Amino acid sequence: MIDPDIFREELGQDAVFRVEQLGTTDAVIEAGTVANERGEPFDAIVGDVATPIPREAVETIEPSVIVRASVGVGTVDVAAAAEYGIPVIRVPEYCTEEVAVHTVALLLSCLRSIGTYDRSVGAGRWDWRDGRPIHRLSASAVGLVSLGPIARAVATLLEPYGCETLAYDPYVDGEEMADLGVEKTGFEELFDRADHVVVLAPLTADTRGMVDADVLSRLGPGSVLANTGRGEVIDEEDLVAALEADDLKMAGLDVLAEEPPGENHPLVGRDDVIVNPHAAWYSEESRTELNRRAARDLRRALSGEEPEGLVDPEAPWAT
Repeated sequence: MIDPDIFREELGQDAVFRVEQLGTTDAVIEAGTVANERGEPFDAIVGDVATPIPREAVETIEPSVIVRASVGVGTVDVAAAAEYGIPVIRVPEYCTEEVAVHTVALLLSCLRSIGTYDRSVGAGRWDWRDGRPIHRLSASAVGLVSLGPIARAVATLLEPYGCETLAYDPYVDGEEMADLGVEKTGFEELFDRADHVVVLAPLTADTRGMVDADVLSRLGPGSVLANTGRGEVIDEEDLVAALEADDLKMAGLDVLAEEPPGENHPLVGRDDVIVNPHAAWYSEESRTELNRRAARDLRRALSGEEPEGLVDPEAPWAT
């Protein structure tokens, strides 16, 4: 995900880079320790979603700045960084269009049984009934869990389909939602009324596991659940049980609680689940924008300027 060439363009050819795939805490700490022993400590750590920067790494390396090249900062111990006076930078809203389009694509693929039909034809069948039940989207209500920038883009993309759009977000008032053509609901009410639910919530202490057996049981046999937010917002054991009980038709997941999933993950390989490898953010354009904005913010931070993506350590960051 991180493009060293873009960082070199933005920081200048005099900048010295050590480019490695550091996918474990031990690897991050070892890299920092070696750099310190050489008398060449890191001024900055730039990591993506696969780079853990927990308290131990912060205390060992003590960089001047930490950059998380993504929307969220889930792999960074922001509180530890704040204790050491180390600013943390993220890159918000670089992939709003991509995630919104991918979300609607997952929803429609599940709703229209695209994968089911493909597997059916591949198995030698040619029967429209293999995808039942399918209902018109225009006769359906779609519920959005969270109404941040991506969810708002999803709501806009859904407008031409003529479906009713509901949303649960305790931080957005009903009047603002109404201006967006969305009806504000309570959390349980959303699952009672929605035919299909799209999860776009960040991961916080309040949202972890909030989509559980209780609310999943409120859906119907023709319902679709899509998640392009964070995997741990959904209780995955409860989702498997709900699928087995026909509480919903299909799930479309771009995120899982464990990424990549372990062997024999119960949601992977099911005919009633589409799993993508946390790819909703991706386009060639979004990848370039991500790196360009991260590099420019790093340059600002190293120059003593305030970065645009500076993380507030008091915010409930977990995602």
